[in-house]
Amino acid sequence: MSYSFHSRIRYSEVGEDERLTLNGIINYFQDCSTFQSEDIGLGLRALKRKKRGWVLNSWQIVVEKYPALGANVEIATWPYSFKGFMGSRNFTLKSYTGELLAYANSLWVFMDLEKGRPAIISKEFLEGYELEDELSMEYASRKIPVPRTSLKRESFPVHTYHLDTNHHVNNGQYIQMAREFIPSDFPVYQMRAEYKKQARLGDIIVPKVHEDETSYIVALCTKDGEPYTVVEFSRKGDHI
Repeated sequence: MSYSFHSRIRYSEVGEDERLTLNGIINYFQDCSTFQSEDIGLGLRALKRKKRGWVLNSWQIVVEKYPALGANVEIATWPYSFKGFMGSRNFTLKSYTGELLAYANSLWVFMDLEKGRPAIISKEFLEGYELEDELSMEYASRKIPVPRTSLKRESFPVHTYHLDTNHHVNNGQYIQMAREFIPSDFPVYQMRAEYKKQARLGDIIVPKVHEDETSYIVALCTKDGEPYTVVEFSRKGDHI
């Protein structure tokens, strides 16, 4: 079942170029899936009653055009697959004239919050969503290897403003963190993110950055070198 809502690009959502930021796109996509779940009665309160939660495993976002300040847009999402404890979901961002501005694929894990491990998606949640066909796009691997030549950057702690309702770092905040380690004028066409471990308040994040001619890979790691999240940014023509 496809779900959509309309919006207008706000001043608070744009960067120095007066266009919606990558993080703004992520927030729109995240909000859209949240709105769908809330509207069908399977949102945060329903999940908390069941002691369950959806945790993002991976993102693949492609941006054809970053909409400008004041532009009217439509954000849409739909699930296209449920298997065991995993769910797959597409997203689109379009102009009011129907131009496709950005689109995405995502993989989510249904979690037992009490036991802290994946749980088979219950019948209530399976029947609450109507599956649609997957979006026609070039699907990339959800796995992002961390190059051995990655260089460590200055570490930093997790603050309260990084957290979401699950009490760990919000998936969009990881991308915002990683974005700080690539040039501000790098034209991000595709962003991939693989989420491996949850960071919580007070945890120390150690960034490792790899740069080549086509892309940047930023691994946000524990002090022991275990990645919380690995993010790849690539320009148009360089994505895999």
